Parts: sequence; C-alpha cells; structure tokens
Amino acid sequence: MAGLADKLIAQVAFKAGGDVFHHLMAKNPNHFAKVCSSKVQACELQQGQFGTTGSVIQWKYVLEGKESIAKQVIEVDEEKKQVTYKMIGGDLLELYKNMVITNHVETKGGIDFITWTIDYERSMQIIHTQLQS
Repeated sequence: MAGLADKLIAQVAFKAGGDVFHHLMAKNPNHFAKVCSSKVQACELQQGQFGTTGSVIQWKYVLEGKESIAKQVIEVDEEKKQVTYKMIGGDLLELYKNMVITNHVETKGGIDFITWTIDYERSMQIIHTQLQS
C-alpha cells in the first residue's frame, strides 16, 4: 500500500557559525545532547564512525513526554556542508513508512543559515486506521 509523501522545510540563521553547526552534526552528534538536553538524551554510534557516510547512529530523545529512539544511516557531504539521516528504525517508523532528514549550511549576505528538510511518507495503513477510530 502506497503512502502519503510530504516535505517540511525550515531555515534559521545560526550566529555561532555554520561551520560549527556542521561539525557538530556531522562529526559529534553525541555532543548535541549537551546542547539541548531537555529534548535529546543521547546519540550513540551503532556502526562505523561519526562523520562517515554509511555509519549508523541511534538517538534517544523525548517527544510529547515519551522517551523515544530513532536509528539512522548517515550521509555526510563536506563540500555542501550537508548531513542526511535516513531513518531505519525507531518509534517514528511506527507512523511513517519512510523518513529522511537533511540539514545543510549555506551563507547568504555574510550570514550562515541552517536549512532542515524532512522528507517523509506517511503509511496509508496508519492513516486508514486513524480514520476508522
């Protein structure tokens, strides 16, 4: 059964510098828990090496008061200052058939911007179940 595909995009200026953000997300996502500990408890390396395409990481986070996990394969593009996370396991895949989260840094007028893009496909079976309740 096919799903319902959609995309969310958000962009914010990042005063600390885009290089700092990219380095944090690509090579040290485990430090992200220190930056926003109320939402993210940990980022653990499951396979490979932080900052290396094909590596697998697992996030532990709180969403709507519930402890959750997200397991992802990462792809790092240093030239574009881009990190892509393809969801391969975790709580979000109970609601979504597919999910890919990308962040990249770009500079406009001397200001660094972080753009987050979330491509997702909602499972039609889940939508059908929700409509019946």
